[in-house]
Amino acid sequence: MSFSGPFEDRLAIRELLDVYSDAVCRNNAEEWSACWAEDSSWSLPDYPEFPDVIGRKAIVDMWVGAMAQYPGVIFVSTPGHIVVNGNTAEVRCYTSEVFDDADGRTTRDRGYYEDECVKIDGKWVFKKRVFKKIHREEPK
Repeated sequence: MSFSGPFEDRLAIRELLDVYSDAVCRNNAEEWSACWAEDSSWSLPDYPEFPDVIGRKAIVDMWVGAMAQYPGVIFVSTPGHIVVNGNTAEVRCYTSEVFDDADGRTTRDRGYYEDECVKIDGKWVFKKRVFKKIHREEPK
């Protein structure tokens, strides 16, 4: 089943996705950082310019550097799968991202994250995120 486990946990995970997306749109590193476990990992295998990163501080540092290249970003997440098992969850969310580069050229990316989330001190955070690209529309 695509959605299972306690409703309250599934709602909290959906809110985690929403907080993450909102922080991206507002380029808010503090709120974005709070979405990650201390020992988390982030992988973007379709983007070789971004190596796999382990640890919240390293993840945030890479994100802040990347976001500096894109002055305007719209990022939307839609969950397709949330399965909660105690204090862990498997999550898949689809993303739609539109961003301008420093020259004002617009790119559109669509893809999905395969996530592992954990509940720490009553709060859901990302333990592992792996992004796969489905479609990219680049400026001509």
